[in-house]
Amino acid sequence: MRTNVALQRMRQGKPALGAAVELGAPLAAEFLADCGFDWILVDDQHGIWDDQTSMQAYRGAFLGNSVPIVRVQRNDFYVIGRALDRGAMGVIVPMVNSVDDARAAAYAMRYPPRGGRSMGPVGVGFMLSDYAKWADDELFLAVQIESKEAVEHAEEILAVEGIDGCWVGPADLALSMGVDLNTPEGKRAHEEAILSVIAACKKTGKIPGLAATPDNAQLWIERGMIFINCCSDMGFMLSGAPALLSKLGR
Repeated sequence: MRTNVALQRMRQGKPALGAAVELGAPLAAEFLADCGFDWILVDDQHGIWDDQTSMQAYRGAFLGNSVPIVRVQRNDFYVIGRALDRGAMGVIVPMVNSVDDARAAAYAMRYPPRGGRSMGPVGVGFMLSDYAKWADDELFLAVQIESKEAVEHAEEILAVEGIDGCWVGPADLALSMGVDLNTPEGKRAHEEAILSVIAACKKTGKIPGLAATPDNAQLWIERGMIFINCCSDMGFMLSGAPALLSKLGR
């Protein structure tokens, strides 16, 4: 049996810190995992991945003693099942705006009778031969709350059986709300919406999460977020390289 150590931490009320890999380089997953992140996000929605490279990234995360989690391209039965069959131990589903959306994701995530996932985990041999016996209990499903509609229905969405938690997408949420984060009013409305999602998680007993940044991750941890991504391979490159060049006078 493989224990989902990130999920274990979150069930204990402790933050699980993640790093995203977006550039399609499986070794980046291994290197970041080895740094000590609890989970590695293979971003298949916005990142540059295919079936082969994402499977290698899941394995790389394991080699670094981390948990591979994928953000799938869309809320689709076959897309979710295919990611799980290749070794993802967690799935983030984007743009979940309704109870029906949440039920569809939950159905795809686990085997009958808890869901409708098809049997055929051909890429999980590295996770031991008894995979089907423990998978349903160790896999983690987070739905993205990233629209005004989703925030308004957050409690109903999170109450769906099989949903383990959520992951707020701040950028898309701001766009959906039509707020300007450069104004006090816009920033306040945006923060209040996110705090209402945390409250919905507490009320339903689900895990609150957020796509954070290096600058605001600690703030949101203090406010109650525990499934939190705080950096990415691309972010490290785009911040580290200019900093070095500046130090060298360029």
